[in-house]
Amino acid sequence: MSMKAFELVPAIERAKLIADKIKTQIECLDVCGKNLYIGTADCFVFHYCIEERNIGGRTTFYSEKQGQKYLGLKKAIVQIKAASALNRIMVLCDNTFTLLNMFDLEPVYSGAKIKGVNYFCLNENPANPNPFSIEICVALKKKQLQVFTILEDKIIHNKDLSIPEPATIIGVDEKHVCAALTTQYCIIEIDTGNIQDLFPFDTEYVNPVVKKVTKDEFLLSGPSALGMFVTSAGISQRPPMQWSDNLVSVSCVHPYIVAMNDEFITIHSILDQQQKQAIPFQGGVFMNDFDGKLFIASSREIYSLVPVAFEKQIQALLADKRVTEALELAENAHSTGMTKDKFMKMYRRIQQQAGFIEFTQQHFEEARDLFIKGQVDVREIICLYPKMMPTGSNFTRSSPALHEIPDITVLTKNNETLTAEYIYFLQSYLEEIRNTKLSIGLKQEIDVALLKLYAENNSPELIPLLISETSCDLADCVECLERYQRHHALALLHKHHSENDRALAIWSKLVNGELTDNSFPGFKFVIEFLANLNNHELVWKYIDWALEKDEELGVQILTERPVNEPPSERLRPDAVIDYLHRFPLAVINYLEYLVFQKKLEKEKYHTHLAVLYLDKVLNLLKNSSVRKEEIDMARSKLRHMLQISSLYRVQLILGKTKETDMHAECAILYGKLEEHDKALRILVHKLKDYGAAENYCLVNSQGREPAYRKRLFHILLSVYLDSSYERKDTLVAPAMSLLNSNVADFDTVKVLQLLPDSWSVSLLSQFLTRAMRKSMHTSRMTRVERMMARGENLSIKQECIELQQEPVIMTEDRNCAVCNRPYSEPTFIRYPNGVVTHVHCAKNKYICPVTGKLFRTQKSNPS
Repeated sequence: MSMKAFELVPAIERAKLIADKIKTQIECLDVCGKNLYIGTADCFVFHYCIEERNIGGRTTFYSEKQGQKYLGLKKAIVQIKAASALNRIMVLCDNTFTLLNMFDLEPVYSGAKIKGVNYFCLNENPANPNPFSIEICVALKKKQLQVFTILEDKIIHNKDLSIPEPATIIGVDEKHVCAALTTQYCIIEIDTGNIQDLFPFDTEYVNPVVKKVTKDEFLLSGPSALGMFVTSAGISQRPPMQWSDNLVSVSCVHPYIVAMNDEFITIHSILDQQQKQAIPFQGGVFMNDFDGKLFIASSREIYSLVPVAFEKQIQALLADKRVTEALELAENAHSTGMTKDKFMKMYRRIQQQAGFIEFTQQHFEEARDLFIKGQVDVREIICLYPKMMPTGSNFTRSSPALHEIPDITVLTKNNETLTAEYIYFLQSYLEEIRNTKLSIGLKQEIDVALLKLYAENNSPELIPLLISETSCDLADCVECLERYQRHHALALLHKHHSENDRALAIWSKLVNGELTDNSFPGFKFVIEFLANLNNHELVWKYIDWALEKDEELGVQILTERPVNEPPSERLRPDAVIDYLHRFPLAVINYLEYLVFQKKLEKEKYHTHLAVLYLDKVLNLLKNSSVRKEEIDMARSKLRHMLQISSLYRVQLILGKTKETDMHAECAILYGKLEEHDKALRILVHKLKDYGAAENYCLVNSQGREPAYRKRLFHILLSVYLDSSYERKDTLVAPAMSLLNSNVADFDTVKVLQLLPDSWSVSLLSQFLTRAMRKSMHTSRMTRVERMMARGENLSIKQECIELQQEPVIMTEDRNCAVCNRPYSEPTFIRYPNGVVTHVHCAKNKYICPVTGKLFRTQKSNPS
């Protein structure tokens, strides 16, 4: 499928060209600025002034003849080349290279010329450029190339290069010459003369062509009508190009290669080596590009191949749905001299158009990439889906339009599978760009579309969308969510818009079973919401409902309040407790929150909680059907409360427990009253829990002095050794265990006074041995501490003596070393280096305020 990359436009009318010479036939031409030079078969040089004009969007040329010159050789002019820097024309005629004046066409007065030349080529990229000279390479009839520097009136010979065969055509770039010899192509390095053979050709079938394409790269005509790209290093970095037979000439106008044979001009892309256009043209004898402008000549006429604007070429490709080619062409448009900003604007629009073309062909991955790279306005995509845009949107499609799609129903034609694919594409695309720069200013359109898609498909992503920072609008989304019965999502939407009462109304119906929604997380979710709600009126509106549903969960509305919530009269603890009297489990949980979490030290809260714990235990004990584990758990909570708190009314609780068999609780209460003997007798005699008795001593002596701890253990030992106890023999073993315990602490003398005379030394050997070791250790440690104290005392005395050796003389004339003011008080500060200051001027006793010297802490105390 072809495209229109160039238009063939007449440059010089035939009548003008043959007005003077009926038999004139064009052989070659050159264009330099507005000057056009023609070399003819009968040795004439014509000079025209040519001007390109654009009239009504069409390119035309205006030409005016400036002069002509007959060289008198009666041979065809093979090559002609203008050198504007020197105001000279280089002409090759009858194998002779000569110089003419650029304007009057007269030969240079020096008569400089080169004979025996087959071909010459200008080095447009010389290694040592000079604005007042040019460098050429000529192919001689003999096996030699020569390099010359051309001045205004002189030709300077620089170098000879030997070659194995005479060259028929050459191309030069910087330090390399690409030459078509008689039977093969080769690369010659100018500096060293090294020759690298490329590939052979047969002149019977191949018209040799050497055309410089880019820096260090040439295009050669090869066998089987192939165009071969070759670098100056002798390698090919592009695939070969297929063109027509009987090739006459080749030119390059990026990104195209233009080839001419005896019937057609063909345009090929250098990007993909494919033919893009063919223009019928018979009798072509010459073609070349001059600063981006292509001129073509037949024997009697001159034309210009005018490039069609890149935008038009690209739009033509897009119209044919040739997306890849259009994008490749667009990527190379910046090389046409377009500014970066203009290029990027044009290129993004082309990417957007290409994206919609891929979209219509269900090439969704390609469309996604092009939409993102082209930064398409996402509304251009959303508006293709019916009822997906917000109702209040005033969006209008891009003008000129990026596509001609009314909506996706035209593309899907009621095909459910295809419709699902288009919907999935929209969803995945919106998800991908939602938090990118493509969503800036368009968050509402994206979120509304996603919500509608999620609601319709019952997607699990609906809830996370509404929990996040969503821009969904109530007016558009409520009806959609109600239609698809997404009740929890609807409540979240109301919550997002601060309509908490409506949200709670929906959630309460979901909890009550009036509505159903599988995405609803349950009653606990509503409790957590109410617990964090700062609208206390709304909290109290729903707290009764919550407590009636589940007291234990409902009370969390009051106990899980935000830490930084300001105080409120309605949430004052006393008011809450009064309100909760109808809910016994809730009031216990709330009091636990006050006592254990908030750690409020109010007697009434602690007593109230202890009474409720006790009442619960008593009620469980009366019920014979209650499991033992439940009773044990309730009593454990009561004992924990009685043990850790010291704020409840002990006598009140004790009065209730003494009438029961709750001995462990009575022991704790007696301990709170400092009646340790009664407590320990309960533990030993009634409960026979000797470990609990020992633990009682440890717990009740925590934070007390050692003497108090010894007193408790002596009381316990006395209980064990009480001779009045009828079963005293059973307590010998626990008594010995207590004496030998590592945690018990005793006064050895008092223990020996308590022990019965009947106990043998062997029975007490372990206790006595440990007591002796402890006594000796204490004695030795006391002696060590005494000697250390004596040494410290001596050290301090030494420091004092050293400080008193030098007198501190204070006179009325002596001023503070810091503030330089006299002393008005009898106190002052003296540093070890002799600096004396006011007390208030001595900021740091370890650093001298004058010198900044740091003193060792052992000797730095100011006197």
